[in-house]
Amino acid sequence: MKNILILLFLFPVISFSQIQNGMKAIDFTLLDPNGKQVSLSDYKGKVVLLDFWASWCGPCRKENPNVVEAYKKYKNQKFRNAKGFVVLSVSLDRSEQPWKDAIKADGLIWDSHVWDKEGVAMNKYGVRYIPHGFLIDGEGNVVAQGEALRGLGLHVEIEKLIKY
Repeated sequence: MKNILILLFLFPVISFSQIQNGMKAIDFTLLDPNGKQVSLSDYKGKVVLLDFWASWCGPCRKENPNVVEAYKKYKNQKFRNAKGFVVLSVSLDRSEQPWKDAIKADGLIWDSHVWDKEGVAMNKYGVRYIPHGFLIDGEGNVVAQGEALRGLGLHVEIEKLIKY
């Protein structure tokens, strides 16, 4: 009986576990706004902000200016183990046009936007809320995620990867 109770307690933890810091990022392939396949592995050797968001998500839209600022500041930065910084925006929108409109309206100037219509990447990463980001170093390791990447925290975590 005691073993059954332990298993019942652990099952939800195991079922809803996320990617942890220090783990290798999981590759996925999705379509960009032009229908071209884009994979996370396309950005191997770069620092990547994997940014899960949606056009209908108020907190996501409020965070977008911070992500734009970080992109502008760090896109050409030299890092300890990486050449450059990219944002890979993963939209969880169910409709394509609101996603495309939000990219334009929010001035998301980077080229790497993908649509996770079926929740493939979301499920691989265990994303349970948005906005939710994962910072991946040049060796493909997740180094920070979630609330640590909101606001100024995003800049703090990126700065930790800079070559001094």
